[in-house]
Amino acid sequence: MDKKEINEILKVALRHGADFAELFWEHKETTAIGCEENRIERILSGIDEGAGIRVIYDSSSSYAYTNDVTTKRLLEVAELAGKAAQKRERFPESISFYTPKAALEFPVKIPPQDVKIEAKTKKVLAANNAARQVDKRIRQVSVGYQDVRQNVTIANSEGVFVEDLRTRTRLSVNAVATENSIVQTGYNSAGGVMGFEFFDENDPETIGENAAKRAVLMLSAQNAPTGRMPVVMASLAGGTMIHEACGHGLEADLVQKKLSVYANKIGEQVASQLVTVIDDGLIPGKYGSFRYDDEGCPAQKTTLIEKGILKEYMYDYQTATHENRKSTGNGRRESYHSRPLPRMRNTYIVPGTMNADGIVKEVKDGLLVMAMGGGQVNTTTGDYVFDVAEGYIIKDGEVQYPVRGATLTGNGPETLQLVEMIGSDFGYAIGVCGKAGQGVPVADAQPTIAVKELIVGGRGDSQKRDTKIRRL
Repeated sequence: MDKKEINEILKVALRHGADFAELFWEHKETTAIGCEENRIERILSGIDEGAGIRVIYDSSSSYAYTNDVTTKRLLEVAELAGKAAQKRERFPESISFYTPKAALEFPVKIPPQDVKIEAKTKKVLAANNAARQVDKRIRQVSVGYQDVRQNVTIANSEGVFVEDLRTRTRLSVNAVATENSIVQTGYNSAGGVMGFEFFDENDPETIGENAAKRAVLMLSAQNAPTGRMPVVMASLAGGTMIHEACGHGLEADLVQKKLSVYANKIGEQVASQLVTVIDDGLIPGKYGSFRYDDEGCPAQKTTLIEKGILKEYMYDYQTATHENRKSTGNGRRESYHSRPLPRMRNTYIVPGTMNADGIVKEVKDGLLVMAMGGGQVNTTTGDYVFDVAEGYIIKDGEVQYPVRGATLTGNGPETLQLVEMIGSDFGYAIGVCGKAGQGVPVADAQPTIAVKELIVGGRGDSQKRDTKIRRL
């Protein structure tokens, strides 16, 4: 499609009285490799192409999509989406397009589509073999590799015209260890906005070994204690807590619907003065980064909480327009099948000044969390419960022994108020964030932090829970 064709499509979408029209076209190439039972079980390659058209009228919107991207079909889809407005007939003028400048580029050194499948399977098998060699008690290993090359064109009736090429690569390993009647799992993953050069920075053997070591470690772990106690969350745990217990509540659609505990609290203290939270789409190579969001808005860095004070929410075009302001570049969608929503990118707590080991030494009796598992969060109240994938008991400032089956229960805003120490280290985790049936790639991060008190539950073997962020 050229700009002249897109112009006509948008004019058709507008002619029934819509205030805004947008076209999102996507061509996505995906390769996925799965290894189980010591062999490559599946190699999937596919192409998905299609386009979606959204119109906004007053405070409502309609969305229609198709995998037939001929101009004739897109004009029909534009007519279908536009009819939802039914306000008045109008004859919009031609649109003068412009491309907003991106703040950062994400160059790809080795395009995955140029790499032979044998080279990709070699990395998968290397992770599998490394995991299995950790210990004879490793019974199962699953390895997943995926690369995605997404080409998009985004244009709207306000003149925005963006063409973007996005590449992501990731590798994940899940290991299962057994001993007598005890079964434990270990998980590890890495991914980024980059091509096959991803493996220059991420060794597949190390990813596999770490997953297997976690599974084996948990075989000898004791049952977790229960009760209220101090909790130290290591930077290696990533920022799952901040993503779930805080991040979703700062997405503007939930705020405007009064489904967030943070609604109407701009300028108020919602966390300890030690806590600064940022959502950033411009961190080179990170899994939640991009040049433009899925509405054509350039990515940016947004300070959500600064020294405990709530400063900002995350907006897409529609929620921003509702408040007569600009988008923060958080409009994201899973594919052309879906309309955009305010979504997180790379969300993190800013590091402090304390030494991470020094934080542990300050705790007399507590729990050290090295890896988080699944969880549930109620964004309206901020209440949450999380499983701990890897945890240790702290006694008199020393890490003692591992425990399994631990859960953390608390309230997001209250937990942030109880943060009393923040380390100078920093650690990332990646995932796919689920919301309204859509999944988008994100990263979250944090330094080592100490929370004065949380409710810790333990049963020996924790139950699996659904989670809005699924580690990949």
